[in-house]
Amino acid sequence: MTAEMKTEKAQAAAWFRDLRNQIVAAFERLEDSHSEGPFADMAPGRFEVTETTRTSDDGSDAGGGLMSVMRGGRVFEKVGVNISEVYGTLGERAQNAMAARKGIPGMKDDPRFWASGISLVAHMRNPHVPAVHMNTRMFWTPHAWWFGGGSDLNPCIEYDEDTAHFHGQQKAHLDPHGADQYPRLKEWADEYFYIPHRKRARGVGGIFMDDQSSGDWAADFALTQDIGRAFLPAFVPLVEKRRVQAYSEADKDAQLIHRGLYAEYNLVYDRGTKFGLETGHDANAVLMSLPPLAKWV
Repeated sequence: MTAEMKTEKAQAAAWFRDLRNQIVAAFERLEDSHSEGPFADMAPGRFEVTETTRTSDDGSDAGGGLMSVMRGGRVFEKVGVNISEVYGTLGERAQNAMAARKGIPGMKDDPRFWASGISLVAHMRNPHVPAVHMNTRMFWTPHAWWFGGGSDLNPCIEYDEDTAHFHGQQKAHLDPHGADQYPRLKEWADEYFYIPHRKRARGVGGIFMDDQSSGDWAADFALTQDIGRAFLPAFVPLVEKRRVQAYSEADKDAQLIHRGLYAEYNLVYDRGTKFGLETGHDANAVLMSLPPLAKWV
């Protein structure tokens, strides 16, 4: 039996909210500072923030969150940065859709759960700027707790130096937690973000973990925080470097086709999408990861 962990839940939820605030501010600064190159003559984009709510089958409160979406920016064509804190009981289908810990002993007798996290997906105006995904989360039941999350880069036009920078920042943030952490989480990301029906990865990888529960909550939380802390220094310099580049119609076409690949993955394989829909979370928040435009040929 796991304790209620009220203090730990509050700390995790507060961290996800703080990380959300940092990222939203950084992305709006990127919009403000885009003074040359494609789309520089447009108005800078801003996030629209919407509260999301969730109710149990009996109509009682079951948590919610904040959905922050920017559409039509001059750097970001569409980006969502969502946070949530949800709770209630897990039905059988929701248990089957859990990202980790299927068949927890005692779950059927006491199916209560609590979960909080941040989820981000950015689709960019300029095809030279890579799309990106990041999420971190904590999950609790009366019988177990764990953390999960990671981030991965999804360029339609690949630059080896960008891939090296993104991975280098992640490694630098994970190395203090042990030399084995970055290789372990990189390999996990390579496996998780693979698209079987296309027989290819959806991007150039990153880091990913699920079911992280070493027994030391503070250590696992610290690891999760550094996954989040790695994100801005890994991604923002790539945006600043690539957003000024000219591009062709062929480049834009390649971007739209690559977005189709991204949509396929998120709708067919992504476990977070499946869990969010099965637990009744706001569908717009769950599906904010989908690109504004995509193409299949």
